[in-house]
Amino acid sequence: MSLTEEDVRQLAAQLWDAEQRSVPVEPISRRHPAADVDDAYRIQLEGVRLRVAQGDSVRGHKVGLTARVMQQQFGVDRPDFGHLLGSMFHPEGEPLPVDALIAPRVEPELAFVLDQPLQGPGVTVADVLAATAFVLPALEIIDSRIEDWQIGIVDTVADNASSARVVLGGVRTPIAGLDPRLIGVVLRRNGEIVETGASGAVLGNPAQAVAWLANTIAPGGGVLRAGDLIMPGTCTRAVDMRPGDTVRADFEHLGHVGVTFSSAVGSAA
Repeated sequence: MSLTEEDVRQLAAQLWDAEQRSVPVEPISRRHPAADVDDAYRIQLEGVRLRVAQGDSVRGHKVGLTARVMQQQFGVDRPDFGHLLGSMFHPEGEPLPVDALIAPRVEPELAFVLDQPLQGPGVTVADVLAATAFVLPALEIIDSRIEDWQIGIVDTVADNASSARVVLGGVRTPIAGLDPRLIGVVLRRNGEIVETGASGAVLGNPAQAVAWLANTIAPGGGVLRAGDLIMPGTCTRAVDMRPGDTVRADFEHLGHVGVTFSSAVGSAA
């Protein structure tokens, strides 16, 4: 670790300010080339602390960069994780204000909701399946508070794994009898197919991404709690969104989820 505590506090505050004002900042990796992934997670945790101090709450976690297509798209070679806060969840039936974001992209994901805690080390796919109450079709809207998506692993981790919004579908599917490796996904933007994929592209099994997360946060005392929602990562590339766009993801066996972006800055519809 190369950053001082003051560096960490300043960078976390800058990222939060960038999010609030929808104005990106220069890449952290450019300003602090010696910063490593441990430094980046320190910044992320400080950012979460700032938000919770202002009344937000942690509702779960996301795992990112689990599919090879996403690692290629963003030029990284490992998964990462971030925190899902209550303020990130957006109702499916309401337009999402475009002026609240900077450069949004959409990813279809299979969301896991736990009814038992998971604590590493040694968590397996079998443990994840046993601890999962149900799964939901979901969209993650990622965004970058780093200018022009010029991110390396340090930048995206510090920026809470580029988290922004989560939209959940309304149909719960019990995990029992469902093979989470074999779910096809079709992503449409304004009715046109823009991406297709299969859930097995996420570390071979999206449940494996949940296990990876539980084991990764264990050395610091982290636990996935009963009631947490876990986003394991997308099986497709992230798709750019523009004002007025409508996106819908259809998941085999699970139903669909969609969202419409507001058509103009300051518009509610």
